[in-house]
Amino acid sequence: MNNTMRKLYYLFTTICCQLIAQPLLNAEIYRIVDESGRVLYTDKAPENTRNIQQTTLSVQAYRRLYPVKSVYDGDTIILENNQRIRLLGVNTPEIESRHRPGEPGGVAARTWLHSQIENRQVYLEYDQEKKDKYDRQLAHVFLPDGTHLNLELLKQGLAFMSIVPPNLRYAEAFSRAQQQAEKQALGIWREPGYQVRPLDQIASGARGWQRFTGIPKQVQQKRSFTYLILNDQVSIRIANDHLSLFPALETYLNRNIEIRGWVSRRHNRFMISVQHPSALILR
Repeated sequence: MNNTMRKLYYLFTTICCQLIAQPLLNAEIYRIVDESGRVLYTDKAPENTRNIQQTTLSVQAYRRLYPVKSVYDGDTIILENNQRIRLLGVNTPEIESRHRPGEPGGVAARTWLHSQIENRQVYLEYDQEKKDKYDRQLAHVFLPDGTHLNLELLKQGLAFMSIVPPNLRYAEAFSRAQQQAEKQALGIWREPGYQVRPLDQIASGARGWQRFTGIPKQVQQKRSFTYLILNDQVSIRIANDHLSLFPALETYLNRNIEIRGWVSRRHNRFMISVQHPSALILR
């Protein structure tokens, strides 16, 4: 076996050992026949095209194995290479730091995640966008036995859904897990600070992820966003790029709904940005 074939064989065996996947998409794969007739496959275009065919195989969303260095908080881990990984689709309460106070349930989420993966190896699976604005990698995190830690945080009531398009994988499974944990009053769902409140309490100064009930009265569409107007002080904002994920917004008008998310305030006006229909619940 010459050096080129040896390198390609090593690459192929490395991929086989480190990558696990689920059927998701098609990709361009190169089929290589070495001098002894052995057939190899790679997703890298080799420099030497002799005895090489390009083909299309049904491949999987790669899961790569990485060692974990530490757990930062309930939804962020740090790999041995010091890369921060933000768990996709979930959000856990904040832990206390010099920048912000702690929130109920934050320590419990971090402690649980620590018990699962500290000084172990995990598989990372990416969705459509791999990084956020803080340059953290975004991933679904799996134990070697297949346990989906993002999902388990929801099942345990240690996190709440935070789906941000275009990363929509597992959204339905996450929704079912959250509904079950909420029904059983697990974790954060029994904490007083996370109970649903009437909309007239929005000015109370509460911070972090919140739940309010209100009745939208009007739909107002603008260039980049569409708004569900609840009253002259409070509105729900949805990016127009995300509207296709929602039912017609008129569905929510004059009906009691629960809104889940973070509140922003400008002067005496309040806004809750919603990016996925799981944050708007008809009551």
